[in-house]
Amino acid sequence: MTIRVLGLIELQDQSAFELYRAQVGNTVELYQGSIQSRGTVTEIFWNELCCGAFSAFVELHFPTQALAHAWAHSPEYQALVSIRNKAMKLTLFGVAI
Repeated sequence: MTIRVLGLIELQDQSAFELYRAQVGNTVELYQGSIQSRGTVTEIFWNELCCGAFSAFVELHFPTQALAHAWAHSPEYQALVSIRNKAMKLTLFGVAI
């Protein structure tokens, strides 16, 4: 079963974001994942869950839940968290397809 990991992003620091973005793909690939799409949010139709503001998104694919989980908690990805925290606010979640 394919797992999609979706990220809702509110950019805070563009230069930190570029540094993070240049490195995060390699960490995803180490866990057999891929970045499927990135984009800018153009309109929010409903926000009944009262999510924080977000202006961009990312969609990753992993072949299994175990690999997605391993990536999110990996030392390779955790090494980028301090850069990520400067670059953005992030909500990251997985969905089974």
